[in-house]
Amino acid sequence: MKRISIKEQKIFGQTEFPLVLGPSSDAFTIEETLDYTSKNLDSILNDLKQHGAILFRGFPIKDAKDFNDFCLSFGWQDLPYIGGAAVRRNVYGVVFTANEAPPDQPIPFHHEMAQVPKFPSHLFFYCDVKPSEGGETPLCLSNAVYERVNAERPNFIEKLRSLGVRYTRVLPDQDDPSSPIGRSWRSTFSTDVKEEAEKKCVEHGGSFEWLENDCLKTVSQVFDPIRLDERTGKLTWFNSIVAVYYGWRDSRNTPETAITFGDGTPLDPEDVNLAKQVLDELCVSIEWNKNDVILVDNRQVLHARKSFVPPRRILAALFQ
Repeated sequence: MKRISIKEQKIFGQTEFPLVLGPSSDAFTIEETLDYTSKNLDSILNDLKQHGAILFRGFPIKDAKDFNDFCLSFGWQDLPYIGGAAVRRNVYGVVFTANEAPPDQPIPFHHEMAQVPKFPSHLFFYCDVKPSEGGETPLCLSNAVYERVNAERPNFIEKLRSLGVRYTRVLPDQDDPSSPIGRSWRSTFSTDVKEEAEKKCVEHGGSFEWLENDCLKTVSQVFDPIRLDERTGKLTWFNSIVAVYYGWRDSRNTPETAITFGDGTPLDPEDVNLAKQVLDELCVSIEWNKNDVILVDNRQVLHARKSFVPPRRILAALFQ
């Protein structure tokens, strides 16, 4: 593999974001790709730790099976999607569709599954069908976001660190594809039995309440939205505050009540808007090419999705 440059990359300090790798020759086969990955894993992971995300471009990863095999070549254990809000469908092996929210609705920045105790350490995204227009998956370095928000709103950061945040969501009885957070309690907790859903909710440290139409209201435990990445020694903006405030709206949920401080008091909309502006300013938004793969260190990097004109098919895999 060799390093390549693309116009969308940004430099933070002296580090490119994201790192972009391409095949060393046009004759690279999928078997050679998998073999190279497994034999050079330490080097690739060192690069990932330094850069936060890696775009693999130009490799012969031609379908969901190739993508599945590429992901598994890293040797990680996949993470079941329990507690996540997005509607997804299994495609092949550990591969699922990415968030299937309506194409006209952008998905704001978030760390994957920051609203549950067990979140993935690594994410893979794969471009199976290139969007005809829009549909980028913007990336943003979490420590850079924290530093900027702390510099401009130190009182907001202090309050977040002292009180934490709590997430509240009303889950429908059946998947609702019209909503960006339309995943049903049946899909969220992988069960059709209410008592089992209740058990899993409590195991995640949250509470629950059954509402009309068999909807399930879940209230999370209090989470620290500013976290230290002990590998890098950097504080990160590890939360889904902006995603909730600008994305968790449907017939069952309102953003103002979906995210609060840990004591139940509301967030200041001006503070949240400042965080959104910082994310939009610092992010890197890369136009997808067919067969692109992006590997994201979920503890260092937030991601989002821009609205798009279909068709578009991005696949994903989550790992512990």
